[in-house]
Amino acid sequence: MNDPDRALLDAAERGDAGAVRAALDAGAAVGVRDGHRRTPLLLAALGDHVAAAEVLVAAGADPDAQDDRLDSPWLVTGVTGSVAMMRALLPAGPDLTVVNRFGGVSLIPASERGHVDYVRAVLRETDIDVDHVNRLGWTALLEAVILGDGGTEHQEIVELLITAGATPGLPDGDGVTPLQHAERRGFTEIAALLRAVR
Repeated sequence: MNDPDRALLDAAERGDAGAVRAALDAGAAVGVRDGHRRTPLLLAALGDHVAAAEVLVAAGADPDAQDDRLDSPWLVTGVTGSVAMMRALLPAGPDLTVVNRFGGVSLIPASERGHVDYVRAVLRETDIDVDHVNRLGWTALLEAVILGDGGTEHQEIVELLITAGATPGLPDGDGVTPLQHAERRGFTEIAALLRAVR
């Protein structure tokens, strides 16, 4: 790896937008990868370094380039819940159907982790598949119920998903619906939301 490429990876990981620009000007490859196949844009996304990401996107960085764990800059936004990074990547035209190692789109980890603002923004500003099913047989709605804590964030996410057209009765691989999971877990508020749209 040449020096500008190494400098670009380091600058992106640090979030130094000026150094990112300088490395690109010195001839660094915008799609260079580190030992884990992470691109500068992925490193910037992981650290939520929006200014650095904007420089990389303007230089033609790929929001869908996946590393050795199948993480991509776009997919990582669902994990971090960064609306600012999500918006920084939209001009690059991310493929909303690219999946992570669990077979999920960015909406699914965001719903599981309680990232309300991200879920609201990605549903409003993209045409992401609200009923995408991952390898576990779970949708974003199922993950919000099964892996959530039933609190206000997950209640709001369930409401956002339903409003966006999520199929409330879509069961998991074992035939158990979100409502049944909510009832089993004692999530009375979420169960009430799901009953209202059956």
